[in-house]
Amino acid sequence: DSLDKVARDHGLETDKVVDFIKESASLEKDLEINPAEVAQLLKQGTIKLLDVRTPQEYAIAHVEGSILIDQNLAQEIVTTWDKDAHIVTMCHHGMRSLDAAAYLRGHGLTKVQSMRGGIEAWSNTVDPKVPRY
Repeated sequence: DSLDKVARDHGLETDKVVDFIKESASLEKDLEINPAEVAQLLKQGTIKLLDVRTPQEYAIAHVEGSILIDQNLAQEIVTTWDKDAHIVTMCHHGMRSLDAAAYLRGHGLTKVQSMRGGIEAWSNTVDPKVPRY
């Protein structure tokens, strides 16, 4: 079926569906940030870098200046932190951090991003001294 037919079958206007798809793609693109950009923002002190991995993973390797997040801190973030604070989430490969970024955005934090590729990409592109596992 064509997009036009599917839209009509569901009582939607095709133009609005296309606009929504374009907006979603733009938001998705903004949801990730590369490790080099994160390194620069950390150096400038303009972000909070939240590590969403387990304490065991964090003990193996972590980015200096990152904060290991747990459920209590997540609750504090969504209830008390500035909704416009620039927050970057990170994990091992960038999948859990995408979920965490979406979660935080869903709770009203407007400037949350996930570090593309996680600590693996950080070790490969920014700081090879950070252990890989």
